Amino acid sequence: MSNMKVTVDKILSLSESDGVDELQKHLTLLSGDQLTTMLTNSAVKGKDTGVLIKAIFKGSPVSVSHGANRRLLVYKHCIPLCESGDLQTEVTSDIIGLLMLETHSLPGHALATLASLYVDAIKLGEMNSGRSLELFPTILTALAATEALAYGKGELSGDEYKKQLINSLCSSRWDPQCVIHLTTMFRDVPLSAEELQFLIEKILRMFLKLDLQEIPPLVYQLLLLTAKGCKKLVLEGIISYFKKQDQLQKEEQRNGESEDVEVQTIPQDQLRHVEGTVILHIVFAIRLDHELCREFLKNLKAAQSDPLCPFSIALLLSVARIQRYEEQVFEFLKGAITKNFKDDQIQHSSKFLQELLPQGNSISNMILDTVKNSVFGWDHVTQGLVQLGFILMDSFGPKAGAFGKVTEGTSSTAKTPNQLACRLGGQVLLESFKMHEPIRGEILEQVLNRLVTKTASPVTHFIDLLSSIVMSAPMILLESSSKVTETFDQLSYLPLSTVEGLLKAVQPLLKASMSMKDALILVLRKAMFSSNLDGRKSAVAGFLLLLKNFRILGSLASSQASQAITSSQVQADVHSRYNTAANEAFCLEILSSLRRCLNQQADVRLMLYEGFHDVLRRNSQLASSIMQTLLSQLKRYFEPEQDLLPPLKLESCISAHGDQVFIQEPLAHLLCCTVHCLLWNQNIRSGGNVSNDEDDEDEEGGVQSELHTILESTTKRMMTSKDKCAEFSTSSSVGVKNSIYAVLVMGLNEVLMEYNFITANYSKNHFEDVLELFKRYHKVSEILKERAGKGRPTSSKTSRSLLSLGFISTLLTALFRDSTQSREESLSVLRSSGDFLRYSVSVALQKIQQLEETGHTDGPEGQSPDKTFCHLCDITSVLMWRYTNVPSTVEDAGKKEKGQSVSLLCLEGLLRVFTTVLQRFPTRMSNFLSSLEAEGEGSDLTEQTAFYIRQFQRALMNQLSGGEEGFNSKEAQLLVSILSILSRQHNPSSQQFVQMITWTVKICKETNFEDISLTKGLLSLLFNLHVLYKSPVSLLWEMCQDIHSQLGDIDQDVEVEKQSHFAIISMKTAASTTLLVLSQVGKVLDEVDWLIAKKKGQIGSDRTISGNTQQPLGQQDPIEKAVTIQLGTLLTALHELVQTALPTGPCTDTLMRELSRTYSILTTLTKYYIQLCATQPGQLSARLEKLVKLSGSHLTPQCYCFITYVQSGELTAGGPEKLKKKKKEDEAVAAASAKVLRESKASKALIFNIEQYEKFLILLSKKSKKSKVNLMQYMKYMKLRDFRINAATLVACNFDQINDGRMRLFFFQKTLLTPNC
Repeated sequence: MSNMKVTVDKILSLSESDGVDELQKHLTLLSGDQLTTMLTNSAVKGKDTGVLIKAIFKGSPVSVSHGANRRLLVYKHCIPLCESGDLQTEVTSDIIGLLMLETHSLPGHALATLASLYVDAIKLGEMNSGRSLELFPTILTALAATEALAYGKGELSGDEYKKQLINSLCSSRWDPQCVIHLTTMFRDVPLSAEELQFLIEKILRMFLKLDLQEIPPLVYQLLLLTAKGCKKLVLEGIISYFKKQDQLQKEEQRNGESEDVEVQTIPQDQLRHVEGTVILHIVFAIRLDHELCREFLKNLKAAQSDPLCPFSIALLLSVARIQRYEEQVFEFLKGAITKNFKDDQIQHSSKFLQELLPQGNSISNMILDTVKNSVFGWDHVTQGLVQLGFILMDSFGPKAGAFGKVTEGTSSTAKTPNQLACRLGGQVLLESFKMHEPIRGEILEQVLNRLVTKTASPVTHFIDLLSSIVMSAPMILLESSSKVTETFDQLSYLPLSTVEGLLKAVQPLLKASMSMKDALILVLRKAMFSSNLDGRKSAVAGFLLLLKNFRILGSLASSQASQAITSSQVQADVHSRYNTAANEAFCLEILSSLRRCLNQQADVRLMLYEGFHDVLRRNSQLASSIMQTLLSQLKRYFEPEQDLLPPLKLESCISAHGDQVFIQEPLAHLLCCTVHCLLWNQNIRSGGNVSNDEDDEDEEGGVQSELHTILESTTKRMMTSKDKCAEFSTSSSVGVKNSIYAVLVMGLNEVLMEYNFITANYSKNHFEDVLELFKRYHKVSEILKERAGKGRPTSSKTSRSLLSLGFISTLLTALFRDSTQSREESLSVLRSSGDFLRYSVSVALQKIQQLEETGHTDGPEGQSPDKTFCHLCDITSVLMWRYTNVPSTVEDAGKKEKGQSVSLLCLEGLLRVFTTVLQRFPTRMSNFLSSLEAEGEGSDLTEQTAFYIRQFQRALMNQLSGGEEGFNSKEAQLLVSILSILSRQHNPSSQQFVQMITWTVKICKETNFEDISLTKGLLSLLFNLHVLYKSPVSLLWEMCQDIHSQLGDIDQDVEVEKQSHFAIISMKTAASTTLLVLSQVGKVLDEVDWLIAKKKGQIGSDRTISGNTQQPLGQQDPIEKAVTIQLGTLLTALHELVQTALPTGPCTDTLMRELSRTYSILTTLTKYYIQLCATQPGQLSARLEKLVKLSGSHLTPQCYCFITYVQSGELTAGGPEKLKKKKKEDEAVAAASAKVLRESKASKALIFNIEQYEKFLILLSKKSKKSKVNLMQYMKYMKLRDFRINAATLVACNFDQINDGRMRLFFFQKTLLTPNC
């Protein structure tokens, strides 16, 4: 050891002196082992290592072989020494630094040796620490600069040798521990584009072999490596890796749930934290390199097949925090979301598409998964989620239609892509609110701001969101109660619907927060005296809501009331003691405030009357106060003198201001409210459900007795009142006043009818009173219709009936289903009046229509979905029984009365009911059908639906088999519409669905009624069913043949072969059938266009949408084959139509448009094959060749002749000689000129699309050289663009009859310039 120390000292002293020769001699005396041992000892001790290496290099000149070899020896020894980990970090850095400085002086063979040494060490896994890898880039750089190296028996340049080394390195197995070090190392290695791609693909493949915790640092190094290029490849690889990990995680969860075991390859929380870190790395890299983001967005937009996953969505939302990309990201996400929903809708509506394509991934699930994943510390994603949620709700929420009517339904019945996107936005915000405490305040504030500011557009979706937030976390919202109370200050300025929705949404909070309740009451009291009518109505709505929900102890339990209190309310009640005295005082105080409304406008009073009954049902202890209030108000208009007629002061109900006359007191609604409250309270008291003090009972009994007396007196005197003939014109104030009187009288009669029927206890005398009241009602109604104004059409819209839905259900059951012997005589009084029966069913129709449009009905229980549904079931059961047991033919034969038959009204009611249930109660269809008839019950919805379908099928068959005398067109149309609705409930793969299609096809083939409306209905039903079973193109072809056969050929000399696939298509119905067929052709073209767009988006990708790898042109994949067959069959069908002598007008216009669109899609398909030729050389398929031949040799020539036929047909349709007066002549010229212009545009568009198609066919023939097929050989050159003077027409035209210059010009255009064909 001492000798070694002496040697080291000797070398160092010689190095410091100028004796280089002596240093060389001394080093020559040392063997290789001595030299390496000396280096090792010095490095381990950490003393003079760098100086020693410098001295050795100084004494080892590269110019001599032994010096170069000694240097090589030092490199060979130091590299594994540094890698061993035995040295201090500072010593290792010094050694590597010195070696890097001297690398460029090494000869080529030494560099090659060192490079190979590194490659071998990496292959053997000896570079795990990566300490010496810093030297490798320097060696490769120096090697690339070497001019020539011996390689085998020849030579290679240094650059080529470097390429082979990198290729060998990337092709070999890497130890996972050295991947990060190698990636870091390659940042300093000069690489060509191919080498860089090869390297990155290798690193991306290593992802799956690495531990999850090693992914973030590797991604960081990869992102730094993208400075050299391949940005798209790196981002695709990272996203693909995490997408696979997410899929594995989901599969493990599913398997774990099914097998009841928990086995996780990768813990979920660990994966999410790694994803979050990687997202941060990528966003940081994007901030430094904006080209990286441009590549990222460009790649997502280009990849149409499957562009998004939860990880990429989270990455996009993080990138959106960078201001310059915010708008781009959210626009892309909006587009991707709506496109996904539209694609799902298109695919769901066509069996043809479902069989071709697998169901795509739901973007809704991906985004909601991103929300769930964000709980693992993804703070950089949460803000983007909030923005996305509000952007979706703002962009795709319901829009205000005409007169403020909402054009789209609520989120619960979302069907359209816009509705689904809006619902998704609400779900994102709701889930984000639940999971992330920091953003709750912001979400709540933005929702409330939109309720206040968006007064011109519907805000139902934001109210639904607020309600869901309150229901999910009421106690959390109390922390932000100040924001809610600030919103209360704006109540008097908001639309009434917004106020009602807002108060219902926050109602659970009011019971838990006294301060919030007090703030609301203060605001409502101020609003009660607002100068704004809507403000006062809002106050009434708010007070009524409070009365319903702050129940006094002793009121009916929620199970006995019509509406159950929400779970959140119950929860709030648990946390706050019931103070019955305080609640009673509070409610009585509100009632005293509401009494002031009885002196305000009719709209305010009307709200109060409509709300009192619900208050009474929910808070029965207020009965005494409410009944007393109603009695006092009614007495103001009641004439106590029994001899006075009418019994009510109608004059006091009407006010006039100048020439304007308006209603001051909605007396009928007041009486209606009184009757409903009286009857409900009487039933409850008689049932003993509510206990009370004796004094209160006596007082209430007195009020009830007095009200009964008033109602009975009013009934008798209303029956004896005389109807006076009067003017009812809306153009005069007297007429308006009389019309208001009439409406009041009609409403009063309706209310009294309901009261007397319910209190009659099936007494014949009372039912005679009911009928007499109805006659008075009917007489006034008829007078209103007759005298509404001379020469003015009467409005078909009748005033809304005041009968309640529950009463209508009871009345119809009694009229049609009650077979109790003891009631037969009394009920026969009502049953004998056909007008009364029709009126009863008509009111039911009106209520059902109101339910369909608004989701609720007027009157008691109209706001309760459960009660409404029960009444709807009862009404439907009666209507169904009445229609099936008393056919319209029997009824019509028995008596001929004015108006529709009852059976027909019942059938119309059934149609509306089925439509309403599907729209408003889609999840309860099975319960609905089960409730109609016991015999209709089946094991599932399919069996139940099939039962009722068979009943309506029999009814339709009876109509069709009864001959033309017994045929009722409207009834047949209604039956077809009902069958269309019910058939949607069948699963397209079920046997019942196939049976329905078979039956429909049979009816269409055998029915020969020349009824246009019935034909349209049946064919629409057939098309709607067939498209869910298989493609309808063969059906269209047969129908086109029938149309051609019925209408004849455009060439009168050609005799068309008589064919009749469908007897329903006749000479009379052919034109309307043509429009239906062309409409279906348009839908098929939409599907084909969509498929071609899908295929075009996949050109150049590794796999197609059907999961197959790319294949040569000659071997068509299933989608290309299906597209070709569809278009081929369509062309054959259109070939029939263009030869048909269609009547000019809508038929020819529509056919021209569809032909133009067909050629446009053929052009798109041709462009697709041109693109395909560039990526997949090969022969064109035989099917495509046949399609081109079919279009060129069959359809195109007929299109040109069809254009000529249309133009000549318009000429013979009418001439200017028929015009006699100047004014009519000018109008005819203007109309004819507009028609010429419109049709010339259609023909020009068709010719242009044909020429475009031929142009790209030429290009495709050139591109597909291997096929050696001239596609243009099937095209015939036409001369339609060449015009000539038609001499025959010129001679036949008598110009003396044409005086106007404009008409001459029109005639010249239409007759003289005739195209050659």
